[in-house]
This record gives sequence, structure tokens and C-alpha cells, in this order.
Amino acid sequence: MALLERPEGRRLHPVTPWRRAWAPVAALLAFAVQDPERARRGVESLTPVWLLAALAVVLLVAAAYGFLSWWMTSYLVTDTELRIRTGLFFRRAAHIRLDRIQAIDVGRPLLARIAGVAKLKLDVVGAEKKDELAFLGESDAVALRAELLARAAGMAPEDAPGVGEAPARELVRVDTGMLLGSLLLLGSGWAALAAALFFPLLFGLLLGSVWPAVAIAVPLIGGVWRTSAGRFMTEFDWVVAESPDGVRLDHGLLDRAHATVPPGRIQAVRIVEPLLWRRRGWVRVELDVAAGGNEGGVLLPVATRETARGVLGRVLPEVDPAEAEAALAPVPRRARWVVPLWWRGYGHGVTGSVFATRRGLLCRRLEMVPHAKVQSVRMNQGPWERRLGLANVQVDHGANGAVAARLRDADEARAVVEAQAERSRTGRRTARPERWLTR
Repeated sequence: MALLERPEGRRLHPVTPWRRAWAPVAALLAFAVQDPERARRGVESLTPVWLLAALAVVLLVAAAYGFLSWWMTSYLVTDTELRIRTGLFFRRAAHIRLDRIQAIDVGRPLLARIAGVAKLKLDVVGAEKKDELAFLGESDAVALRAELLARAAGMAPEDAPGVGEAPARELVRVDTGMLLGSLLLLGSGWAALAAALFFPLLFGLLLGSVWPAVAIAVPLIGGVWRTSAGRFMTEFDWVVAESPDGVRLDHGLLDRAHATVPPGRIQAVRIVEPLLWRRRGWVRVELDVAAGGNEGGVLLPVATRETARGVLGRVLPEVDPAEAEAALAPVPRRARWVVPLWWRGYGHGVTGSVFATRRGLLCRRLEMVPHAKVQSVRMNQGPWERRLGLANVQVDHGANGAVAARLRDADEARAVVEAQAERSRTGRRTARPERWLTR
């Protein structure tokens, strides 16, 4: 029985087996979908008694698989690491150094909220995929998260278990009416809806069959969902708060998500202004975060300019959108020969704290990278740009992303590249630590 020997450590919540029990059922359904005719003949060949017996066997196997998966999963917090052991047929042991933990997000899907449980997602330096503990009781999840964050910040092992969750102060709560209005004013949603109505009908009429229309309609309807109802449910009741361990983001209608982003890991800030939002003074604030925290990359789904500037002033005092916009300079007029329609949408500027660029006419995007977060800077030219005396300046930051100042004068671009290296060195010497707890 060594094969099923229970690993040391603490157990997950007893409701967890139901999370894994669906796997055998899903495998059976996948077989049925792959060969529906054979599956239909197999079902028709069974008498009602045998059909019920087969169903009972499937449910028994599913329940046994879920229970054994739960039985073989445990977690243990030692003085230096978090150990997670899991796997029924293929064993897996994760040893996560506590000082490498960047953030821990708490997820509460709808059914988990009903059952009073939550899951933890751990964001670890150097790991592309987040490790997960699902599920724990809500109080246990909050307590474990607080303990791990305290230990990651350097607190003594004997003091961390009773530290409790750090207090938070709410900065802004997005109004539901504003969120709904902002989605209705997005051109992308209406464009997706028009495409979902037009193209299936067009192909159905041209081909004389309903199946091509259905095949085209399904992904298009998915696009409509993502840009409308799905986005509304994800961004519903969006709350931004500040706490000693970072910026806390809580949101979601059915599935409630709780994420924490240490401000020092924010590599770039993006202010998005769709065309129909401008008269109302609304903007969307997005983030590029190192090591994959805040998967959606959103700080504020919609807010007034003043609110967005106030929140950024608390999160990243060195990033001022108004100052960055004032520093923007347009591209040379000869850039119209490279980008005939949209050349007026490009701009670039540098302040004492950020490298800033702007692009877009219908939907404007102001991108700002703090000098301390710039990893590299380079200039590039295409053949047509070289002939016109233009060049692009690109800076790379720590979130595996880049921001480009396009179509600058070539001499100006060379000067920016030379000056940016010194700005980055100075910025790194004065940068704040990645964790608020260590300030």
C-alpha cells in the first residue's frame, strides 16, 4: 500500500474531491463526442438495468478518483519553503522558497463561494506557471496567505502564523452604471456583434447550408461575449485598495477574484481612451506586471481622469499622466509618408521619472515606463524610414514587454537612446523596493 501512502502535511478542504471527480466523466464524454455514432449504438444496445449499472460504475469511478486525488495532495510550510505534494499516478512535489513568493491571489468561483471555500494562486519568481492550492476553507485560505506573505517579507517563522491579513484602505470602487455605460460605448463590442450577425448569414446564403454558418457564428458569438457580458461579469464591483503588502484588486460577479500587486513589480502603465469615452473624461488604466501577477493587467476598468490620476498617485507616485502628456511631442510631418492616416496619433516625451509614448487616433493609448524599469533601449529603422530620416526608439521592461516611440527624427532618436541609459541607472539607484512591507 506504499503506492497510496498519505504524504505528510496539511490537507485541503474535504470538498476538494468533487473538483477532481469530473475527470473520468469528461474522458467518457470526450470519447462520445469523438465518435457519436458508435456511442449512440452502444447506449441503444444496453437495457435500462445495464444502463443504470454502467452509470453507477462511472459515478463510482469518478468519486474514487476524486477522493484518491485529494488523499494524495498535501501542503506543508517549513522554515524556508512551502512544499506541495500531489499526483495519483504521476507524483509531483513542488518546493517553493518563501523568499521567492511575489504575490498570492485568492480566487472564489461561484460554487466555491457557496461551499465557503477558496483557492490560492502563488506567483513565484522564475516560475512561468502559478502553483495552486484548491480548495481551502475561506478563513484558512486568508490566514495561510497572510502567513506566507509575512514570511516572504522576512518575518520570523514563529511570529508569522498569527500575523493575520494586513489592513487595507479602499481607494476606489467602480460604479456599476459607469461600467455598463463604458461597455455600451465601446466600438469593439458593437463591431463584434455586427460581425456575428452578418458573416454567418452571408456564408449561409452563399453556401446554401446552415452548418458553415453555425461554425462561423460560434467563435464570433464568443467574441461578443468577451467584449460585453463576459467583461461586465469579470469587472463587476471592481475595488482598488492599498495595503502594506501591495495594491489589492477585488472584482467579479459570479467568480470573485482577489489579487495583490506589489507596486515595485509594475513595469509599465497604460492609459487607454476609446473615442466615445473622451467627452465623458473616462479612461482605462492597464498595467504590465513582472512575473505574471494580475493576469488581466488591469488596475481600473473605467474611471474619470481625476480618479485614475489619484489612484496612480498612491500606487506609483512617480508616474503622473498629466505631466507625461504635457511632455509629448508630435512626430515630424514627413512621417505621413510612412503611416498616411494615423501619423498624427504618435507622440513621445520624457519626464524626470518616465519614458512616455502615445499612439492611436480613435483609441488613444498613453504608455509610461518608469526609468528604473527600463531593461534595454535600442533604435531601429526600416529602409523607407531610413530614407526619410526617421527612426523608432524601443525600450524593454521587466515584464517581457516593450514600449516604442515610433517615427522620431533620426538624430533625436539617437540622442534619446544615449540619454535613456543614464536615466535608467539613476532611476534604479533611487527605486523603491518591490514590496511595501519592506519600506
